Amino acid sequence: MDLFQAMTVYVKVVEAGSMTAAAQQCEMSTTMVGNHLRALEQRLGVRLLNRTTRRQRLTEFGSAYYQRCLEVLGLVEDSERLAEQSQDTPSGTLRITAPLTFGTEKLAPALSEFTLRYPQVKLDVVLTNGRPDLLENGLDVAFRLGAIEPSNLIARPLIDYTLTMCASKSYLARRGTPEKPEDLQQHDCLSFAYPVGDDWQSVEKQWRLSGPEGEVMVAVRGPMLINSSAGLHQAARTGMGIVMLPDALVEQDLLSGNLVALMQDYRLPSRPMHLVYAQDRYRLPKLRRFVDFAMLMWAKH
Repeated sequence: MDLFQAMTVYVKVVEAGSMTAAAQQCEMSTTMVGNHLRALEQRLGVRLLNRTTRRQRLTEFGSAYYQRCLEVLGLVEDSERLAEQSQDTPSGTLRITAPLTFGTEKLAPALSEFTLRYPQVKLDVVLTNGRPDLLENGLDVAFRLGAIEPSNLIARPLIDYTLTMCASKSYLARRGTPEKPEDLQQHDCLSFAYPVGDDWQSVEKQWRLSGPEGEVMVAVRGPMLINSSAGLHQAARTGMGIVMLPDALVEQDLLSGNLVALMQDYRLPSRPMHLVYAQDRYRLPKLRRFVDFAMLMWAKH
């Protein structure tokens, strides 16, 4: 029995809540997961889990052993990290998190170039509009939208996350082209449903534009409010209404003419974006190279 692997599997079973879920995370069969658990219990001579067809529950010893496994596996990871730091060649797994739209439209395509440069680095990418804690979630680096709260993390400014107001040619042919902000009140404006507490939540019902006369707030309405940028994008392409969408999402449609940019004399809301990572992790070659790569691609000038 490979004790280290068995301990790793046991930790996954506890954290995933079932052998089936752990098997998916470990990329092995449920039977193999069960074999590891049985071998571990036989070695220890103590039951770790009380299992039924519907649920599993840690024994008292199993709970204590789980904590000890975390300590041991953490030490092993630290040892491997120390060995990695001694080499200049980036290697190992780099865990990245980024907002969903930016990650899909900009980050993911760029990562192919990074992997060509550094083939020994495996990328584990988490795309979410949440803001997962780097340390708690074992993440190396994050792309963050919005204001950065004070912390011990390094935050390097990237290009702002900007929006474009646009609509399809079919919609404009049917309803006309708005020329000034107040014209929007006579149009179908499709809005993104921002989560409660988001600093852009007000954009759902009032669109903010800055032009020659200063900042203008326009109350908008339309047939749809949706919490998916991709869904909003597709609705706009089919002629459902006018949208404000991230440039990262509509750039190609504007170039091809599938969507038409509107009121370009007015500036729309934007959000700052930063690359965030822990100073002590920066010693790892894989992270240093990725930070250099990201700053070359998206640094704010």
